[in-house]
Amino acid sequence: MFRDARSRPPPRQSPPRHPAPRPRRRLGPRTVAGQMLALVVVIVVLLVGGAVAAVVAQARHTGEDVARARALSVAETFSRSPGLLTALRSPDPSARLEPVTRETQRDARVDYIVVTNTQGIRYTHPDPGYIGKRVSGPLYPATAGRSFTDMVPGHTLKSPSIRAAVPVFDARGRVVAVVNAGVTVADTSATVNRQLPPILGGGAGALAASVGGVTVVSRRLRRQTHGLGPAEITRMYEHHDAVLHAVREGVLIVARDGRLLLANDEARRLLNLPADAQRRPVAELGLGGPLTRLLTEGRVATDEVHRSADRFLAVNQQPTRVGGRTVGTVVTLRDTTELRTLAGAATEARERLKLLYDASVSVGTTLDLPRTAEELAQAALPRFADLVTVDLFESMAHGEEPPLTKDGLRRMATAAANGQRPLYETGRLVRYSTGSPQSRSLTHGQSSLVPDLSVDPGRRFREPAHGRWVVDQGIRSLITVPLRARGTVLGVTSFYRQTGRAPYDAEDLSIAEELVGHAAVCVDNARRYAREHATAVSLQRSLLPGDLPEQNAVRAACRYVPARSGVGGDWFDVIPLSGARVALVVGDVVGHGLHAAATMGRLRTAVLNFSALDLAPDELLTHLDELVIRLDQEEGRRGREPEPGAAGGADDAGTGFMGATCLYAIYDPVSRYCALARAGHPAPAVVRPDGGVAFPEVPGGPPLGLGGFPFETYGMRLAEDSDIVLFTDGLLGNPEHDIGAGLERLRQALAGPAPAARTGPAGRWGPAASTEPTGRTEPTGPGAVPARPAEPTETAARSPVRSPEETCDAVLEALLPVGPNRPEDDVALLVARTRALDAEHVVVREVSDDPVVVARVRADVTGTLSSWGLESVTFTTELIASELITNAIRYATAPIHLRLIRNDTVLICEVSDGSSTSPHLRRSTMSDEGGRGLFLVAQLAQSWGTRYTARGKTIWAEQPLAPAQSAEPVAFAGLAAFPDLADLVTDAAEPTEPTEPTEPTEWTGQPGPAGPDAPGPS
Repeated sequence: MFRDARSRPPPRQSPPRHPAPRPRRRLGPRTVAGQMLALVVVIVVLLVGGAVAAVVAQARHTGEDVARARALSVAETFSRSPGLLTALRSPDPSARLEPVTRETQRDARVDYIVVTNTQGIRYTHPDPGYIGKRVSGPLYPATAGRSFTDMVPGHTLKSPSIRAAVPVFDARGRVVAVVNAGVTVADTSATVNRQLPPILGGGAGALAASVGGVTVVSRRLRRQTHGLGPAEITRMYEHHDAVLHAVREGVLIVARDGRLLLANDEARRLLNLPADAQRRPVAELGLGGPLTRLLTEGRVATDEVHRSADRFLAVNQQPTRVGGRTVGTVVTLRDTTELRTLAGAATEARERLKLLYDASVSVGTTLDLPRTAEELAQAALPRFADLVTVDLFESMAHGEEPPLTKDGLRRMATAAANGQRPLYETGRLVRYSTGSPQSRSLTHGQSSLVPDLSVDPGRRFREPAHGRWVVDQGIRSLITVPLRARGTVLGVTSFYRQTGRAPYDAEDLSIAEELVGHAAVCVDNARRYAREHATAVSLQRSLLPGDLPEQNAVRAACRYVPARSGVGGDWFDVIPLSGARVALVVGDVVGHGLHAAATMGRLRTAVLNFSALDLAPDELLTHLDELVIRLDQEEGRRGREPEPGAAGGADDAGTGFMGATCLYAIYDPVSRYCALARAGHPAPAVVRPDGGVAFPEVPGGPPLGLGGFPFETYGMRLAEDSDIVLFTDGLLGNPEHDIGAGLERLRQALAGPAPAARTGPAGRWGPAASTEPTGRTEPTGPGAVPARPAEPTETAARSPVRSPEETCDAVLEALLPVGPNRPEDDVALLVARTRALDAEHVVVREVSDDPVVVARVRADVTGTLSSWGLESVTFTTELIASELITNAIRYATAPIHLRLIRNDTVLICEVSDGSSTSPHLRRSTMSDEGGRGLFLVAQLAQSWGTRYTARGKTIWAEQPLAPAQSAEPVAFAGLAAFPDLADLVTDAAEPTEPTEPTEPTEWTGQPGPAGPDAPGPS
């Protein structure tokens, strides 16, 4: 019943599902780690042995090289020592050289330094017993002047040595001795022997490190593979291979030598690779030049787009390295054809938007019409067109509206990207035949697109010449767009593209229309500005003097330069005054525009009216200052009261008046005296006849419009042919700049070359001479000031090289830029060259207050006019002088003076007295005994008037002089009111003998006072 337990079969056990892996030896001989260890040990042993041998050989060779270099450097250094030649010439060279060589040998770490003569006799040696004996080795070529090194046997030393022999030269370049320096071979061997222990120790350390490294690598490999065996790794490779061929991205592996090692299915499809592509060179696969070069070069690439057949591929390439060495590259390919198409469209749209943005910034930067047209033409190059032309109606350049008939086009701008020449150059009139694209755009106001001009261009343009030009220039496509602004066609713009570029399409047409639409507004703005600017300039020109009036005091020239930003308020004037004098005026109204120009006209008119009163400069400026204050007040009231119906506030109703500056000067050619005053204006410049330039220190009054401040008159006496230069501050440049620098530039421009003395007559009016009576050296007119030192009157006049016209041109050329950089402020320039009236043209007589002298004065006047050859005006002059002197004797006080002044055009008769009462012209009745004198003077004279002086007044009358060749008397229509005088006028036409003066001693016959303002009764 019971069996033996030993005979009972053991119970059946099921085998384990996951048998435990057998333990593996990490460094067993069959493991990869063990084989790697054995290989590393062998390699390390070989490397250490080879390294020891190489180091020994290299150390020995290097030691000898170092020894040679050290011995040679020591020998050369010692041979050039300063005291060596002196020691060699001494009676006992060995005694002097032996201590030096021992010290140098010790410091330089050489085994010996031996100095010998050219025969080899030693002067020095480490062993004194060898001194004086001949060396055993050769000294040539050192005795010939060339250094050398060699190996010498150890006759006198313990071992062979490396010797360097260097010649010693005297002052004449002869070899007088040889320096031998050497290092024994035992020393170099010792260096090698010292290096062997570290080398052997390093080899042992490397072997130990290799064993440790193999162990570490083995452990790391097992850790990175997670303990997988070969089967698991194989299965993983299969999975990876399946994934590689299933992905929708091409993968290539290219060897270093350019052979294709791997290509997945997607790469074969994208590149159309043949079945036997693997292991073949990439250059034989027909992939295209750029892609083939990329794969063969093996350079790094990131998303580079290359074309393959009809596809665009994004290529990425990275090198594969094994052990730090590049063995090939891995390439991925991605099809981006559709994406590139979308990106290309987006890029094109972005470029067009950028073109429009750039054009909006660059077109219309100025209000200059040609410049705006040029900017439009340049904005389309070269991105949109190869050639652009802009044609505007000719009336546009003058700011006018375009004509109703679409004729009269002018080429305003042309721009070419490749040097093409347009059919019509810039500035020429342009004519387009009816039916041409440009003509249709002008007529209908619509754009025109011609994608292909190569087909019968002559028919398209209706003009053979235009068709030939299209063929010659290689034009392929055309877009014409009319310049439309505010519903009006201003011109046409043509865009041309050459052969080789894509023809224009509908999208290009829309871009061109947007571009031209923006430019058309800018062109119209420029046209409107040109019209307004022309209107303002015309207004200002009309307010400025045209031709300067005729007068004989100065020779004047003027210039006016408008500001870059528009018209301004600068003005100038030359005003003839009584007594042959002249007033010179320059002023500047603050601000620009029509308001400044209108204000300038009002001030100029006021100056003309005030000057007719013969006011002194300071008095005239005072009256002008009061006028400016009233104008400013009126502008203020106008600014506070807007016009009815105005939408704006007070700021829109008017523009406030900010003030003005003015310089007023009066020049008298008789006395050569110039009185001037200024109100906030730059002082004038004076150019002397010798070429020197000075800036008189004229007291500076406040600008006009401030009120409450006095003005001061400055007086100076000028030599004949001096230049008075009046200018506005715009000539000196920007007010923010240094005014002193501007004045210095003006001084240099005015200086010019040195003047040359005249060879003919001294001056137009003869030599200048003083016309002042004894005891009076200064003018005494209203506001008269002491004259500055006058030039000697006997000095001959000199003529500057440049005329006033040339002086104006020289000053503007030197101080003002031209072109678009012209000044921001307008400039007024007036140059007046002084003249002088001498004693032959001026006669002054003092008249007593006795009525009996009137007859003698008439006789003296007759004699003076006869000597001047003016018999034709004798009667009228006698009558004028008689009436004026009689009035002065009867109604005024002494002193009384009579002055006659003549020049080329007028005869002036002046009577001065000490009274300040002014006579008035009135019409007398038939029963009145008096009252006809002044009326008669007014009818006989061309003009007459009264001016007040500091000592009284002066009544003057001017008569025109007929040409010298005419014997006809000057007729006066006013005498018709006096029938009883007709016979007298008729008799006066016949010359009569001058009556001798009754008292000739009272007639001085000398020049009178220095100016017409001389004191005297009226």
